[in-house]
Amino acid sequence: MKSKIFNTSESLAPLVTRLVLGLVIFPHGAQKLLGWFGGYGFSGTMGFFTDTKGLPWIIGFLVIILESFGALALISGFATRIVAVLYVILALGIVFTSHIQHGFFMNWYGNQQGEGYEFFILWIGMAISLIITGSGKYAIDRKFIWKHASA
Repeated sequence: MKSKIFNTSESLAPLVTRLVLGLVIFPHGAQKLLGWFGGYGFSGTMGFFTDTKGLPWIIGFLVIILESFGALALISGFATRIVAVLYVILALGIVFTSHIQHGFFMNWYGNQQGEGYEFFILWIGMAISLIITGSGKYAIDRKFIWKHASA
Protein backbone atom coordinates (compact mmCIF):
# COMPACT_ATOMS: atom_id res chain seq x y z
CA MET A 1 0.00 0.00 0.00
CA LYS A 2 2.81 2.39 0.91
CA SER A 3 4.49 1.88 -2.45
CA LYS A 4 1.24 2.65 -4.31
CA ILE A 5 0.92 5.95 -2.46
CA PHE A 6 4.54 7.08 -2.46
CA ASN A 7 5.97 5.44 -5.60
CA THR A 8 6.56 8.02 -8.28
CA SER A 9 7.60 8.69 -11.84
CA GLU A 10 11.18 9.54 -12.76
CA SER A 11 9.96 12.36 -14.96
CA LEU A 12 10.43 16.09 -14.48
CA ALA A 13 6.82 16.73 -15.58
CA PRO A 14 5.27 15.85 -12.18
CA LEU A 15 7.91 18.03 -10.50
CA VAL A 16 6.81 21.00 -12.58
CA THR A 17 3.13 20.21 -12.03
CA ARG A 18 3.40 19.93 -8.25
CA LEU A 19 5.61 23.02 -7.95
CA VAL A 20 3.25 25.16 -10.02
CA LEU A 21 0.12 23.87 -8.27
CA GLY A 22 1.70 24.27 -4.83
CA LEU A 23 3.07 27.74 -5.58
CA VAL A 24 -0.29 28.94 -6.92
CA ILE A 25 -2.33 27.55 -4.02
CA PHE A 26 0.07 28.50 -1.21
CA PRO A 27 -0.68 32.24 -1.33
CA HIS A 28 -4.39 31.45 -0.97
CA GLY A 29 -3.60 29.34 2.09
CA ALA A 30 -1.29 32.04 3.47
CA GLN A 31 -4.11 34.58 3.12
CA LYS A 32 -6.40 32.32 5.10
CA LEU A 33 -3.92 31.13 7.74
CA LEU A 34 -1.56 34.07 8.22
CA GLY A 35 -3.31 37.10 6.73
CA TRP A 36 -0.58 37.50 4.12
CA PHE A 37 -1.27 38.95 0.66
CA GLY A 38 -4.25 40.97 1.88
CA GLY A 39 -5.99 38.01 3.53
CA TYR A 40 -8.01 38.02 6.74
CA GLY A 41 -5.94 35.49 8.66
CA PHE A 42 -7.17 32.44 10.51
CA SER A 43 -9.84 34.08 12.68
CA GLY A 44 -11.30 36.22 9.92
CA THR A 45 -11.38 33.34 7.47
CA MET A 46 -12.95 30.97 10.01
CA GLY A 47 -15.59 33.60 10.71
CA PHE A 48 -16.34 33.91 7.01
CA PHE A 49 -16.54 30.14 6.51
CA THR A 50 -18.73 29.47 9.55
CA ASP A 51 -20.86 32.62 9.78
CA THR A 52 -21.22 33.78 6.17
CA LYS A 53 -20.92 30.51 4.26
CA GLY A 54 -22.47 28.36 7.00
CA LEU A 55 -19.77 25.68 6.85
CA PRO A 56 -19.04 23.52 9.88
CA TRP A 57 -15.92 24.73 11.70
CA ILE A 58 -14.05 21.51 10.89
CA ILE A 59 -14.53 22.06 7.14
CA GLY A 60 -13.26 25.65 7.42
CA PHE A 61 -10.29 24.48 9.46
CA LEU A 62 -9.45 21.71 6.96
CA VAL A 63 -9.66 24.12 4.02
CA ILE A 64 -7.20 26.51 5.69
CA ILE A 65 -4.78 23.72 6.64
CA LEU A 66 -5.00 21.98 3.27
CA GLU A 67 -4.42 25.16 1.26
CA SER A 68 -1.44 26.20 3.39
CA PHE A 69 0.31 23.04 4.60
CA GLY A 70 -0.95 20.95 1.68
CA ALA A 71 0.69 23.37 -0.73
CA LEU A 72 3.97 23.12 1.19
CA ALA A 73 3.69 19.31 1.07
CA LEU A 74 3.21 19.48 -2.71
CA ILE A 75 6.15 21.82 -3.17
CA SER A 76 8.39 19.48 -1.18
CA GLY A 77 6.91 16.39 -2.82
CA PHE A 78 5.62 14.82 0.39
CA ALA A 79 2.50 12.61 0.22
CA THR A 80 1.73 14.07 -3.18
CA ARG A 81 -0.96 11.58 -4.15
CA ILE A 82 -2.80 12.04 -0.85
CA VAL A 83 -2.66 15.83 -1.10
CA ALA A 84 -3.74 15.67 -4.75
CA VAL A 85 -6.82 13.57 -3.90
CA LEU A 86 -7.71 16.03 -1.15
CA TYR A 87 -7.18 18.93 -3.58
CA VAL A 88 -9.63 17.41 -6.07
CA ILE A 89 -12.22 17.14 -3.30
CA LEU A 90 -11.45 20.66 -2.08
CA ALA A 91 -11.66 22.20 -5.55
CA LEU A 92 -14.98 20.46 -6.26
CA GLY A 93 -16.31 21.73 -2.94
CA ILE A 94 -15.22 25.28 -3.72
CA VAL A 95 -16.77 25.12 -7.19
CA PHE A 96 -20.12 23.81 -6.02
CA THR A 97 -20.41 26.09 -2.97
CA SER A 98 -19.08 29.35 -4.39
CA HIS A 99 -18.45 29.45 -8.15
CA ILE A 100 -20.83 27.29 -10.19
CA GLN A 101 -23.53 29.95 -10.23
CA HIS A 102 -21.15 32.44 -11.91
CA GLY A 103 -20.50 30.25 -14.94
CA PHE A 104 -17.30 29.06 -16.51
CA PHE A 105 -15.25 32.23 -16.98
CA MET A 106 -13.36 34.11 -14.32
CA ASN A 107 -14.45 37.71 -13.80
CA TRP A 108 -11.74 39.34 -15.91
CA TYR A 109 -13.75 42.47 -16.73
CA GLY A 110 -15.62 42.90 -13.45
CA ASN A 111 -19.02 42.45 -15.08
CA GLN A 112 -20.05 39.28 -13.19
CA GLN A 113 -21.29 38.90 -9.61
CA GLY A 114 -18.36 36.57 -8.85
CA GLU A 115 -15.66 34.36 -10.31
CA GLY A 116 -16.36 31.42 -12.58
CA TYR A 117 -14.86 27.97 -12.14
CA GLU A 118 -12.29 27.76 -14.96
CA PHE A 119 -9.37 28.11 -12.53
CA PHE A 120 -10.62 25.11 -10.58
CA ILE A 121 -10.80 22.95 -13.68
CA LEU A 122 -7.06 23.56 -14.14
CA TRP A 123 -6.48 22.88 -10.43
CA ILE A 124 -8.39 19.58 -10.65
CA GLY A 125 -6.60 18.56 -13.86
CA MET A 126 -3.20 19.18 -12.33
CA ALA A 127 -4.15 17.28 -9.17
CA ILE A 128 -5.42 14.30 -11.19
CA SER A 129 -2.16 14.30 -13.13
CA LEU A 130 -0.27 14.07 -9.82
CA ILE A 131 -2.52 11.25 -8.62
CA ILE A 132 -1.55 9.32 -11.75
CA THR A 133 2.18 10.09 -11.84
CA GLY A 134 3.14 10.78 -8.26
CA SER A 135 5.68 13.41 -7.21
CA GLY A 136 8.34 13.04 -9.89
CA LYS A 137 11.97 13.91 -9.36
CA TYR A 138 13.35 15.73 -6.31
CA ALA A 139 10.51 14.71 -4.01
CA ILE A 140 10.49 13.62 -0.39
CA ASP A 141 8.24 10.74 -1.48
CA ARG A 142 11.16 9.23 -3.40
CA LYS A 143 13.37 9.20 -0.30
CA PHE A 144 10.55 7.77 1.80
CA ILE A 145 10.11 4.77 -0.51
CA TRP A 146 13.86 4.23 -0.76
CA LYS A 147 14.32 4.22 3.04
CA HIS A 148 11.34 1.94 3.67
CA ALA A 149 11.63 -0.36 0.67
CA SER A 150 13.61 -2.93 2.67
CA ALA A 151 11.28 -2.75 5.70
